[in-house]
Amino acid sequence: MGFGGEMSGKNEMIGMNGEHGADAQALGPAGVAYEVELIDPAAHVLRVRLRVEAPDPAGQRLVLPTWIPGSYLIREFARHIQWVRAFDVNGPLLVQRLDKASWGVAPATGPITVELEVYAWDLSVRAAHFDDTHCFFNGTSLFLSVVGQEHRPHRLRVLPPAFASDWQVATTLPRRSGPPTGFGDFEAADYDELIDHPVEIGRFELLEFEAGGVPHAVAITGHTALDGPRLIADLAPICAAQIAFFGGVAPMQRYLFLVMVVDNGYGGLEHRSSTSLICSRDGLPLPGMIGQSDGYRGFLGLCSHEYFHTWNVKRIKPAVFLPYDLSKEGHTALLWAFEGITSYYDDLMLIRAGRIDQAAYLELLGRTITGVLRTPGRHVQPLIEASFDAWTRYYRQDENSPNALISYYTKGSLVALLLDLELRLRTGGAASLDTVMGRLWAEHGAIGVGVPEDGVERLIVEVGGAELQPLLDASLRGLDELPLEAPLAAFGLRLRTRAAEGSEDKGGSGPGKRSAASPGWIGASLDGGGRVRTVLRGSPAAAAGLSAGDEVIALDGLRSGGDLLKRVAKMTPGTSASLTTFRRDTLRSAALVVGEAPHDTAWIEADPEASPEAVARREDWLKGSGPRRA
Repeated sequence: MGFGGEMSGKNEMIGMNGEHGADAQALGPAGVAYEVELIDPAAHVLRVRLRVEAPDPAGQRLVLPTWIPGSYLIREFARHIQWVRAFDVNGPLLVQRLDKASWGVAPATGPITVELEVYAWDLSVRAAHFDDTHCFFNGTSLFLSVVGQEHRPHRLRVLPPAFASDWQVATTLPRRSGPPTGFGDFEAADYDELIDHPVEIGRFELLEFEAGGVPHAVAITGHTALDGPRLIADLAPICAAQIAFFGGVAPMQRYLFLVMVVDNGYGGLEHRSSTSLICSRDGLPLPGMIGQSDGYRGFLGLCSHEYFHTWNVKRIKPAVFLPYDLSKEGHTALLWAFEGITSYYDDLMLIRAGRIDQAAYLELLGRTITGVLRTPGRHVQPLIEASFDAWTRYYRQDENSPNALISYYTKGSLVALLLDLELRLRTGGAASLDTVMGRLWAEHGAIGVGVPEDGVERLIVEVGGAELQPLLDASLRGLDELPLEAPLAAFGLRLRTRAAEGSEDKGGSGPGKRSAASPGWIGASLDGGGRVRTVLRGSPAAAAGLSAGDEVIALDGLRSGGDLLKRVAKMTPGTSASLTTFRRDTLRSAALVVGEAPHDTAWIEADPEASPEAVARREDWLKGSGPRRA
């Protein structure tokens, strides 16, 4: 199975300045061709060549995206371009910088060739990274778009590096030449498709499987040990369950998980037929591992999340994303649905696919509730605003963000849970959030029609009735706690809360040790002291006058180090401690009155006295066996 598409055996390259060439013959007079060369792994430099067969007679404008779909922040990828040059048959052409992300090439005689060098040293799923171990890139970081020709055919050639003979290529960009996982030529219908297929180059392990009749693969770079058969045995049913969820026919011809394994990292970015993932080494199943570690369960949830995006945001899209304008922010109030609903289904699909049991799922749900309860910003920022402000606030967080913001991922997933349970209750099990997703796919994703800003709400009300609108308004636009207890009880579940039992307590399970006092702040150890990162509004730390950046050097006259939080946690609530701090270069003192630990740690347990009807509802919900109407 080749994860570059079907091979044609063609290799029609013409000369370009005596070196390499772009596929001009196959493109015809109106195409665009790119070539990527791995120049210098020590300097992390890639060279990109671009050939435009029919440039604008008045001078060709070239533009690089400022952001990448799925990551809602202006990234300014152009800052990594080191230089740009252009040529035609007569020699060099004048290239002029027009603004932060675009260049203008002087009028030319016939086709033009553009060369640029890109600094690739961003080890993330969003940009480009290149050294002597591998090369990974998204097209948004490398490929200048040819203004006016974005909808014409595009080609890409990836050249093998001179310094390594055993490197391979993994991508779902349709292949025109070269062996599977080999270097060669690729094609795209337009620029949008070209930049929606990330590329991994290097020495990777390729694991292949099938789900829903579609070939899938996992390309893993940087790992040290892996139980490959176990990973495939877990991923295949997750993918199959999601394909079945959306009607049984996958919208892609192949799918690829690109996994970069690092010492400490976590994240993913969705694409139309692949996803880029970063995980820690403990996020993969090790040979001989018994059970399922937190890290591996989290990795499966990440894979499930990004795979669900194949439908929900890559094809079911906000209307404002059709088409994407990659030159500026694309504000939408719908991220609570596209990310929040996806965050709800990612773990739900793990239990529906049989990869975790009910206890594990309820633990994950309890941890999500805990995360929201520990964020004071839930009483400040409505979920709708959190979605709209992603560009300027969620992706630009500072020391006050926990006090002012709420995550549209976590709270959005709880709103999705609430709506799913309420829909099932109000319709007697005849409809659910599954029904809403089925209609979103049929009425929008499958036919390429964008979802208007009120589209998700209107569908929910159509499915569940007008009496759901007040709940929607309160959940999306209000600041009160979400009313989860009653609907969970109707499914035979009890929502409980308690105080945290230490800094490592993520919630999801019942009480164990003595409750800890809460200093109301988050510290990071430094030389003999602790530096404050965040002070929660209304906390004892705030009352004591502490601020982010303060360095705490002593507690009750004794030097304080990494054990500061543990020492405070042992104090009796209501007692006072003397804090000595530095704020910049000024010595300060304050009295910290230790408060009662808030009950912000949640867990969910099955009610042993639940009625048979409640238990049956729970089984239908968790197994996905309830009826769906599209």
